[in-house]
Amino acid sequence: MLLQDPVASVRRFNRFYTRRIGALDEAHLGSPYSLAEGRVLYEVAQSPTGITPKALAAATGLDPGYLSRILKRFEAEGLMVRETSRQDARSVSIWLTSEGIAAYGGLRQTTEGAVEGILGGLATSQRVRLLAAMKEIETVLAAPPVGEVTLRPHRVGDMGWVTWRHAVFYAREFGWGEAFEALVAKIAADFIETFDPARERCWIAERGGEPVGSVFLVKGEGDQAKLRLLLVEPSAQGLGLGKRLVAECVAFARAAGYREITLWTQSILTAARGIYAGAGFELVDSTPHRTIGVDLIGETWVLKLSGT
Repeated sequence: MLLQDPVASVRRFNRFYTRRIGALDEAHLGSPYSLAEGRVLYEVAQSPTGITPKALAAATGLDPGYLSRILKRFEAEGLMVRETSRQDARSVSIWLTSEGIAAYGGLRQTTEGAVEGILGGLATSQRVRLLAAMKEIETVLAAPPVGEVTLRPHRVGDMGWVTWRHAVFYAREFGWGEAFEALVAKIAADFIETFDPARERCWIAERGGEPVGSVFLVKGEGDQAKLRLLLVEPSAQGLGLGKRLVAECVAFARAAGYREITLWTQSILTAARGIYAGAGFELVDSTPHRTIGVDLIGETWVLKLSGT
């Protein structure tokens, strides 16, 4: 199941984690160094032959100006030295002094002790779960980008996904219950049972092999088409996918010779209404109803296609 708000969830985890390990403390883990300073000590210590400032910035991800201030402090305290390369006078390498090696050793011992303290308070089964979760986070974040969103026609199993995701999303966002789920299921079932490939279409949006959106264009009365079941998952919002799905419906309807497209939505669905208005649809009717067991204002929107 996808998270309702992935960005908020990641930020919440970051706040929890940084508080738990004391990453935001001015003196990290009781040492005289901040987390960033400790990372610089670590990276230089891992380079026994020296490391250039450019390579150090890349390894730590620190702003060059901030990194320069840290290095100046460490040099002033006798923890690091800079040496010009004998092979290239334009290149400078950074080394730990004996005092720097001792400082790093003390920080490492403190850090490992803090980690052992966290793990020591957990049962064996909890430690196994924690390490597996950390490995999964590392694997996911190190994976290559999932790529662009692609659209494809429906296939076996998609109607179940459409029904499930509509039901879960709208229950979570608006409290709509089983009556809405039944309505979506009926629309999906009717589409499959009477599907006319020359006049109807379902688009499933995928990203990284996972479905993230849907929309349907089905036959209405005469030369009228209906746009139905537009959905964009929270993980794919902000990519213009809703506009893209509606644009596919409009282009297909024009090619199929429809005179107009109509759709039925609800007044509280402001994001969807904005997409429809942006595509040229016009609101032609607003009617209160309780079709799915809650008080709503249903809206009919129409896009004229004739002569375009």
